[in-house]
Amino acid sequence: MSAVVAPRLPVLLPSEPRVSRTRRFAGPVVFLAFGLVDILALGRAHGSATLAFTPEFAKVTVPNLTLPAAATSITCGVLTLLLALARLLEVTGTIRTGSPHTTRLWRRIALGLVLFLFVLALLCWSDASQSSSGTQAIPINIVNLMQGSLSQSIPIMLGAITGVICSRSGVINIAIEGQLLLGAFCAAIATTATGSLWIGLICGALAGSLVGALLAVFAIAYVVDQVVLGVVLNGLVLGLTGYLYNSLMVPYANTLNNPATFNPVKIPLIGDIPILGPVFADSSPFLYITYAVLIAVSFGLFRTRWGLRTRAVGEHPVAADTVGIRVLALRYRNVILAGLIAGIGGAYFTVGSVGSFGIDMTSGVGYIALAAMIFGRYTPVGAVLAALLFGFTTELQSVLSSINVPIQSNLLLMTPYVVTIVVVAGLVGKVRGPKAEGVPYVKA
Repeated sequence: MSAVVAPRLPVLLPSEPRVSRTRRFAGPVVFLAFGLVDILALGRAHGSATLAFTPEFAKVTVPNLTLPAAATSITCGVLTLLLALARLLEVTGTIRTGSPHTTRLWRRIALGLVLFLFVLALLCWSDASQSSSGTQAIPINIVNLMQGSLSQSIPIMLGAITGVICSRSGVINIAIEGQLLLGAFCAAIATTATGSLWIGLICGALAGSLVGALLAVFAIAYVVDQVVLGVVLNGLVLGLTGYLYNSLMVPYANTLNNPATFNPVKIPLIGDIPILGPVFADSSPFLYITYAVLIAVSFGLFRTRWGLRTRAVGEHPVAADTVGIRVLALRYRNVILAGLIAGIGGAYFTVGSVGSFGIDMTSGVGYIALAAMIFGRYTPVGAVLAALLFGFTTELQSVLSSINVPIQSNLLLMTPYVVTIVVVAGLVGKVRGPKAEGVPYVKA
């Protein structure tokens, strides 16, 4: 008798999505726009800009950097225009960058350089604007800006990793916003009632997993449209937390909505390194939890049996079922596990940052996390890097508001959301998600 050979799982190598001719020029056009803004708008600054690199109470002092604002902005604009030209030549095939992997790497580096040059020009223009307006110029502290950016990015990073796990499992998680919000609510109540920050953190994580369990049951067992389901769950959590806030937290604020917050934890020696130490090694425990989650998910998703099976059920659930993988059970576990991560991100709002719960305090962070996941091309590291971009824009608008730049405050508040639209619509291009994402699997 001939031996029966079990079918092998298909190789999970995503193909490069085909991009229309018009969309291929989106990158050069966006680069061109940034370059013109650097030269024509930000290059009109007068005076000099001072950038500080030493946080308060630092053991090591780093000298400030003073730059001519107009010349720096114009130089940034010229370099950006050169990158736009190089990008155009690459798109038209005049110059070749080699393999598709090399091309993608070059495009990401070019995008990073364009954003860096724009931010540098914007900071120079902003600081110089203080002197021209007649007020005493305050140096922009880059270390504080980077610290704030990481802090603002924590819930976005955790939400984006949540979306990566769910999408790789074949389930679209639009309910990240609701998971963050319920996690923040439960963490505030639990911490205030028990006096323990860690119990509050655990309760916030469990609250996120509860929303994940609801998502899993209705999406997997009852085959409900996953996009509609996510929006409904967000509305449910928003209404529930709003009702409980008004009926419980407002009249009993001191006993139910007055949680303590985690103090920053400084890693010995590493935290004393100039510039980078205060940013990455002198922060809230939530940042270190985010480090651990990122490493665990990145390693697990691409280096373990669990990761291989997760990607298999997200790409080819029929083939995965054929070789004995329990598709539905794995999707249940992954969606609930991802909910724990989102719940931790929600707890950050109350016991890691603000110190109290407010109605709709997440303010669309869950949707920005989804954009970060797409911009990061469904990979944990890419999603976290994209989340850092969105967190940076949020912190940057806060810094610009504090130094009274000549931009209306309402326009500054729009910055994170405008960046989200520009990045997703103009820069991310076509992204190929898992083939079975959002497709219910019904076993024959």
